[in-house]
Amino acid sequence: MSQTVNAVVVKEKNGPAVLEQIIVPDPIAGEVVVDILTCGVCQTDQHYQQGEVGDNFPYLLGHEATGRVSKIGEGVSNVKVGDTVILNWRAVCGECRACRKGEPQYCFDTHNASQKMTLTDGTELEAALGIGAFAEKTLVAAGQCTVIQDIPEESNAAVGLLGCGIMAGIGAAINTGEVQRGESVAVIGVGGVGTAAVLGAKLAGATTIIAVDLDERKLAKAKELGSTHTVNPKESDAVEAIRALTGGFGADVVIDAVGRPETYKQAFYARDLAGRVVLVGVPDPSLTLEIPLADVFGRGGSLKSSWYGDCLPSRDFPMLVSHYRAGNLDLDAFVTERVGLDQVQEAFETMNRGEVLRSVVELQPSPTN
Repeated sequence: MSQTVNAVVVKEKNGPAVLEQIIVPDPIAGEVVVDILTCGVCQTDQHYQQGEVGDNFPYLLGHEATGRVSKIGEGVSNVKVGDTVILNWRAVCGECRACRKGEPQYCFDTHNASQKMTLTDGTELEAALGIGAFAEKTLVAAGQCTVIQDIPEESNAAVGLLGCGIMAGIGAAINTGEVQRGESVAVIGVGGVGTAAVLGAKLAGATTIIAVDLDERKLAKAKELGSTHTVNPKESDAVEAIRALTGGFGADVVIDAVGRPETYKQAFYARDLAGRVVLVGVPDPSLTLEIPLADVFGRGGSLKSSWYGDCLPSRDFPMLVSHYRAGNLDLDAFVTERVGLDQVQEAFETMNRGEVLRSVVELQPSPTN
């Protein structure tokens, strides 16, 4: 039997994120209904609102979430009713060419629910990243659920951030950048994703971790969470400062968590010869980059893009939750404020002012159905 719940929807480009009632259908084979507990407010949701992802309005926003499984469809075996889960947008298919090569972290055909959630008038909703978690309940593919255990209720807000931005940043360092013990790492842009990249570099054993940002508040937080040095480009040239802090050579890995031509060039020239550049900041589609091809050839190394931190949720989420439980990964530091489902639009504005690492929507647990 379908269920009517409250959810945050944007109906047109640049329209407000408003609370609406939506219909969540019963799950069919391979699908799961999840009662949402927490959902982080991520820049990607605002990209949907602004029409930068597509124009398939109306969108059901939210994707960085924890929840409790309330219904399962036929054939679902990876979760059961009552499980607490982190939602992810990489439910690997197991059959595409990446999966067949043994590289499921690059799956090219990830699964979403087959059915659509709708407005009460029957208008189909496009769920952000196939999740749509600014809602009391949502419908997802079973593979979008990763079970978490031994986490107290008050930690759900922090752990749920692994569903997108924090995983993207940590993964940019440990998966894409392949940071090794004793290496040097520079992270350009230390908002939520960039600060997570600092944590990833620390987890991987980097001994020099340089945070670069124009905002002294963000630099202070990055220093608190693991950077060994900070650079403010308003005070010194970022490339020269990174080189000076790495023996004059440049960093082994430079992560661009901004995604603009100017920051990418800084990353490119601030790395050591044969170093690695990782782009994890999502660029505006209109932007272009120009770098002399001779420099690309002459400096060697690798230029990589990191999509979702090249993560495999079934592998990486439990590992990072274990680090969190052991006190090695301070996810709680990312939860700047906790808000209600009716405060998403205000949270977007707070995010745009640079006042938070993450606002997190918290919902009251629903009775298991």
